[in-house]
Amino acid sequence: MADKYALLSCGASMGKNYGPIVISGKPMRAKSLANNKIVAIPGTLTTAFLALKLFEPNVQFKVVPFDQILEDVQKGLYDAGLLIHEGQLTYREMGLHKVLDLGEWWLKETGLPLPLGGNVIKRDLGKKLMDRVASDIKKSIQYGLDHRDEAISYAIQFSRGLDLTDVDRFIGMYVNDLTLDYGSEGRQAVKKLLQEAYKKKIIPEKVPLEFV
Repeated sequence: MADKYALLSCGASMGKNYGPIVISGKPMRAKSLANNKIVAIPGTLTTAFLALKLFEPNVQFKVVPFDQILEDVQKGLYDAGLLIHEGQLTYREMGLHKVLDLGEWWLKETGLPLPLGGNVIKRDLGKKLMDRVASDIKKSIQYGLDHRDEAISYAIQFSRGLDLTDVDRFIGMYVNDLTLDYGSEGRQAVKKLLQEAYKKKIIPEKVPLEFV
């Protein structure tokens, strides 16, 4: 897609020393994930799965709807599960165990935050319109941060049972200064992630990055 789309420099989700979590029904060492363990994942084209593959290229997996992973692991249907939603905060309440936090691992490996999601824009819109869209999205995010209580009151209806404190905490994890603008650290993190993915042959070609 890189030939047709550029990355907007705002709207990203990044985790600095936290990110998608691998959980299990029984205590398990992260190094054992390659030992015939089946990990429930939310999709093969998620950044979470890319990070997991960078950690353990030989991991065996099964694609499961993201909101079913916790319960399926608790039932023993899979050895472990990769969480990308608010279950990152609540898995202990279900008697589950943390195997690996991919954001913690990535920071130790690279010293960088882990990019998890971003916004792209079609290049053929032209520079003027691309810049305008980027500016408007940035203003929208700033408005949400400036009116945090209202934003949280709206968001809590989608939270699948979290209380207000956990909703506030979860939003703060992934909507922050790096969401307003990648900055040099965020840009470096995206480049590093895609470079490592190419080097380990997880993605087929190098990605030329342009930020708007």
